[in-house]
Amino acid sequence: MPFWINILVGLLAFVVAALGGKALLPWLHKLKFGQPIKVDFGPSWHANKQGTPTMGGLLFIFGSIIATAVGYALYRFFGTTDFVSTFSDREALRLLSCMIFCLLFGVIGFIDDFAKVAKKQNEGLKPMQKIVLQVVTAVLWLAAMYWLGDRDTHIDLGFVRFNISWFYYPLMVLVILYLTNAVNLTDGVDGLCGTVTLVAMLIFTLICSKLQMGCYTLFTMALAGGCLGFLVWNLHPAKCFMGDTGSMYLGASVAAIGLASHQHLSMILVALVYILEALSVMIQVTYFKYTKKKYGEGRRIFKMTPIHHHFEMSGFSEYKIVITFSLFGAVTGLCGLLLVLL
Repeated sequence: MPFWINILVGLLAFVVAALGGKALLPWLHKLKFGQPIKVDFGPSWHANKQGTPTMGGLLFIFGSIIATAVGYALYRFFGTTDFVSTFSDREALRLLSCMIFCLLFGVIGFIDDFAKVAKKQNEGLKPMQKIVLQVVTAVLWLAAMYWLGDRDTHIDLGFVRFNISWFYYPLMVLVILYLTNAVNLTDGVDGLCGTVTLVAMLIFTLICSKLQMGCYTLFTMALAGGCLGFLVWNLHPAKCFMGDTGSMYLGASVAAIGLASHQHLSMILVALVYILEALSVMIQVTYFKYTKKKYGEGRRIFKMTPIHHHFEMSGFSEYKIVITFSLFGAVTGLCGLLLVLL
């Protein structure tokens, strides 16, 4: 992929998301689409954020889709004959299937957000309803990728690679569920999910470039630019939240690019911030239930989960959390890139 096209795609997505906020935020305010805050899910002072417009993820969703489409058109028009021939119709369809997959997860998030603002409470879809919709979407995407020729059932752990045959697909459904919901859990501090995902997508761009998967670099750069444009409105104090609309879209994007690259250990390292966020919740809940059953009183390991709230309760500012988590994600992500380069 010509370098200048990737840069242009990122810039276009940034402009669409950044300028789009000038139109979207007043519209969300007019519709009274403010985020209900339930203090059980975060520090008590987060109650001050009550009413901040949600569904701001629409900014980077539209930005990434528009920029990717423009980038693909430029790629087909300006690429050399030999270069364009490497970008087959099948590869273009795989990219399209990934984008539709991400968009469908964004729709699930939108339904959840809409239910929350309609009820004026921090509860949207029921957990089982979400899981069923996510599983159906994941299965359809994996089936589409299989139909489009992506039939590699190997697990790549860097220096070890082994085939698990048909078991690969149900395992990847579980991976998709974990990652998408982990990204959703990371969206709890102003600017955190957007910044961590910006870093992840830049690293995925380098990984896909190394693997000669130029089609996917269009989407990863568009997502990176879109996240950066969204951060204009989301850095502390946030003027809007991405909502489940945005976090589900980003979660599906991380899963789709990671699985499409078939670099599973690298994907884990790039997505390690999200993975640890969700893991902290699982550890907390399990330990609380265990100690409640054994001692009659539930005990906690962390002050609050997901783990970014533990840091917040320990005195970290929202800016410090964003910087710390993003730097951690950059370091682990670069380790994932190194595995691909070796």
